[in-house]
Amino acid sequence: MKKLAALILLGLVCVYWSVPATAQMRANGAPESRESRKAEKKQQKAQKKYAKSQQRAEKKMLKTERKGTKYPSRQF
Repeated sequence: MKKLAALILLGLVCVYWSVPATAQMRANGAPESRESRKAEKKQQKAQKKYAKSQQRAEKKMLKTERKGTKYPSRQF
């Protein structure tokens, strides 16, 4: 009877220790769900698109600034 109780107790302890280990592994290095990966990829794509539009706007502003400046006429 004591051996059976010890075996059951040992089994319960193993199960108890394995549950936090899997939860910790999921938090640290386990692969993410498909939805979270898609959301992260979508976010990165939106950030790249925003950065690209900002660069375009800056280039356009600099171009119009260069065009707007008038140099003095050359005098000999």
